[in-house]
Amino acid sequence: MSNDSIPGLTLFNRGKVRDIYDLGDKLLLVASDRISAFDVILPTLIPDKGKILTALSVYWFGVMKDIVPHHLITANVDEFPPACRPHKAKLEGRSMLVKKSNPAPVECIVRGYLAGSGWKDYKETGALCGIPLPKGLMEASRLDEPIFTPSTKAPVGHHDINITFDQMIEKVGRQRAEKMRDATIAIYSRARAMGEKKGIIIADTKLEFGIEGDDVILIDEVLTPDSSRFWPADTYKVGTSPESFDKQFVRNYLLNLPWDMKSPPPALPPEVVCKTQEKYSEALRRLTSG
Repeated sequence: MSNDSIPGLTLFNRGKVRDIYDLGDKLLLVASDRISAFDVILPTLIPDKGKILTALSVYWFGVMKDIVPHHLITANVDEFPPACRPHKAKLEGRSMLVKKSNPAPVECIVRGYLAGSGWKDYKETGALCGIPLPKGLMEASRLDEPIFTPSTKAPVGHHDINITFDQMIEKVGRQRAEKMRDATIAIYSRARAMGEKKGIIIADTKLEFGIEGDDVILIDEVLTPDSSRFWPADTYKVGTSPESFDKQFVRNYLLNLPWDMKSPPPALPPEVVCKTQEKYSEALRRLTSG
């Protein structure tokens, strides 16, 4: 499924991966097979990617429901409003009926390992998003305590910008900011422990929350290969850039091309598409087994 809108439904918003439809007092989230990298949507689809993201999110919403309420009502198309049912074949496995809420204007990021932009920041400053860290850490080092590093939520095609917790408070209020921070760390800590038992290191993740009065609810996607770094535990080695079950594989491919990350992105070759699908499928299999 790519950029085709669903006839008879009102398109509310189109993100990098998800299409959101307005159903009155509810929303329908449909995960496409689009993939983005460096805040750019690539022209090549990854078959069944949307179904994998949806299955993982539904799984994690259930696992984390005692930590914070979530927006998922049902992922069963037979329980969707009547207007959706003619499109069952298109929606099956890749859509969620959810509550409406006001999305908080921040991304909630938690890092349990030094990787990506966090590793780059540490090399340059000895800190992670302004938070001092011990000296002598290496790439992929495990952090004793997960670190919460919120960022702005930029529109498609723009980069999110790291902000301090005080800046987050200015945007959403202290009570909400503390709830979102505490829930993010609790969700990540539980997922990290569960992943380790299944041979997957969850290095970091990004969560989103909706605002309902003074309360917050977990929204969007949860602990997917699009929003997290997943590393196979059996090949993990400190001081290296670990293999991954996420879209880092696609990023690495693009980094080796003469692409300026601004002009229209290149298509992905079949072998990269196939390998990416395999990695996403393996993450789903491992994390939801047992």
